[in-house]
Amino acid sequence: MKEKSLQQQYQGFLTTPSLVEKEFRGMKPFVVKENPVKISLENLQIPKNLVLGKRAELFFAHYLSTSLNYNLLANNLQLIVEKQTLGEFDFFIEDTLQKTKIHIELVYKFYVYDPDFKEEIDRWIGPNRKDTLVKKINRLTKHQLPLLHKREAQETLLKHSIKPSEFEQQVCFKANLFVPKPLLQQKFPVVNKQCIVGYWLHQEEFSAKEYGRFQFFSPKKPNWPVEPKFNTAWKSFEEIQQEIDYLLRHQKAALIWMKKSVQEYERFFVVWW
Repeated sequence: MKEKSLQQQYQGFLTTPSLVEKEFRGMKPFVVKENPVKISLENLQIPKNLVLGKRAELFFAHYLSTSLNYNLLANNLQLIVEKQTLGEFDFFIEDTLQKTKIHIELVYKFYVYDPDFKEEIDRWIGPNRKDTLVKKINRLTKHQLPLLHKREAQETLLKHSIKPSEFEQQVCFKANLFVPKPLLQQKFPVVNKQCIVGYWLHQEEFSAKEYGRFQFFSPKKPNWPVEPKFNTAWKSFEEIQQEIDYLLRHQKAALIWMKKSVQEYERFFVVWW
């Protein structure tokens, strides 16, 4: 998929649902409301090899700066004290409809559900097992959000005319969730069910008997947010198996788009663990 898919990346990012729909563990959600198709990408410049997390930050900044509902006051403010970086503030905005000011921390994640953990909150992990939902929540609640009211932050914030007492704090936590295929119809109380977009398989479960008749594509990470229906280049089971084998040998989970018919698509991870 070529870089002409920037519109689809942006649309996929914005339409990714919020992980939670109400206050959760002290975090109030910020939910994107506008239809991204109506928002222009004019003047949006993104380096070709920019990682997905930073790409998401640029998408969100563009959304806020072009929305009629918000004024983007500042973003990506690094807090450096005595040459040591203590943290970074993602976004400060003014809600022009509600007449409020908000400090927003942005999170954009892909998680798979591992039922081997005891508690549901612990079961959401990164597809390569290097990341967890619990770890991110702890980072947000114990470091990123409290940073606003730290004495060390005041000088940096005042340079940008930001008075912490005027801002409420919210988290824009967007997530794409994948569960074991037999659990697709199960309820998951902790998370928004709209975030569940697919399933995951072990390598031996991706068999020619069950999947051999379909077409596939393995997008590179910048295109992970894109909906499979926008893809135009599809591969056979045998071709995609070679790509999967390569990724798994390097302990990288493979995100796969599968075309079942003209209008039917599925998304899943094949994991190495």
